[in-house]
Parts: sequence; C-alpha cells; structure tokens
Amino acid sequence: MARQKFTGTAGLPLARRAVRMLKGRGIFAHSAVSVEHQQLARRYVIRGLESGGCGGDVGRYVSFAAEDGQPLEYLHRVETIAVNGLHAVVISEALVRLDMLRKGRTYELLITRHVLSAVMDGRRPHVEFEILFRGIHGRVELDLTGKDTAQAGSAVPTFYSLAGEAMVIPEKFLPLVRAATKGVNCVGCTHAHYLRKPRPVAQPRPDASNHEDAVCGETAETLTG
Repeated sequence: MARQKFTGTAGLPLARRAVRMLKGRGIFAHSAVSVEHQQLARRYVIRGLESGGCGGDVGRYVSFAAEDGQPLEYLHRVETIAVNGLHAVVISEALVRLDMLRKGRTYELLITRHVLSAVMDGRRPHVEFEILFRGIHGRVELDLTGKDTAQAGSAVPTFYSLAGEAMVIPEKFLPLVRAATKGVNCVGCTHAHYLRKPRPVAQPRPDASNHEDAVCGETAETLTG
C-alpha cells in the first residue's frame, strides 16, 4: 500500500499483514497469470483465474478482460467448497488483468495488460506486461455491503494523485472496474462478475437436400404401397 516501486507482475503489492487478514477472512484472490502450451493448437496462451470476494469490511477481487475492455469468455467455471475463492478459468493470447483490494470504503486498484513475447528459436515465450492504471487510497462513500447494496455494480472508486488531483480511469475499463467493485463487496462470493459464459457451439443444420430426398422417398413408398 505504501508508495514504492513495484513490477506489477504479481498484482497489487500487499504487506504480510494484509495477506494474513485476507487469509483469515477466507478470501482467496489469485492474481498470478501463467504461460501454458496447447498441444493440439500448437500455440502458447496466458491462463488466468477470476477469483475473490468479500468477508465483512475486507474484500479482494481479480478479474480479466480483452485489451479493449470487453468481457472475455471463460473456459469453464470453477465450483469450490469454500466461498470467496476461484470462480472461472480464462485462456487468451492477450488479456487485461484487474486486481482490486478493499478495506472499509478505501480501495486499491491495479490494471495491467499482459501479452506473450515472440517465440524465438522454439523457446517458451514469457509474459510481457504494462501498467495501465494504478489507483491508491480510492474511496466509495457508500455502504455497498449494507444499506447501499442496490448501487453495487454501478459504483466506481474515486482515486487521486499524490498531489490531490482526480485520476481518470480509462473509459473502456469502467465496466470492468464496476464489476470488480461489486466483487470486493460480494459477501460469500461464488460466481464470476465479469467473465462471461461461453457461447454454445452451433449445431450443424440438417442437409436440406438429404431431407428432401428422404421425404420424397417416403412419399414414393406411400404411393406404391
């Protein structure tokens, strides 16, 4: 939380006390991403886990989006015995990760872009990243786990620079930030707030000519029977 230089690769920089508090409240938000190899497609991809939730006055949530801020389809959901843990797996060649932490009405936010480096001499690529937004000590003057629950999903923390000037969150990421704000206020969270359900695989349509042949054949048998 303190002002310090950090890489951003592992998500928000958290003090050991903060990590212990999250663990004690039963909140598991997995911010790390990994490089995986698809054997059949013969390509490398980035794997992330939408996860997190809220326990009382503390919450942390990690989610992902496409580079333009639009929701990505998850590979599949993850259902665990405990709440405030893993919710869904996402696979992509490039993605944007959001990591948000809440204590009371104070918020920390980190948005980063992750892409794969070029494959050189058959070597495994690594993840290249870029910090898109870093918000420290943001505020939402609403009780989103209590009397103002109805506004969860529309609220966005207000962040200021160290000089006290309002910081503008990139507009294309506002839906993602709203979803995460709801996530860090979702008590006993069991579902993904931003990744969307995969579209159903289109079923092949029956061949019209075969259908017509079958109908004609049945008609012919009826007339000659």
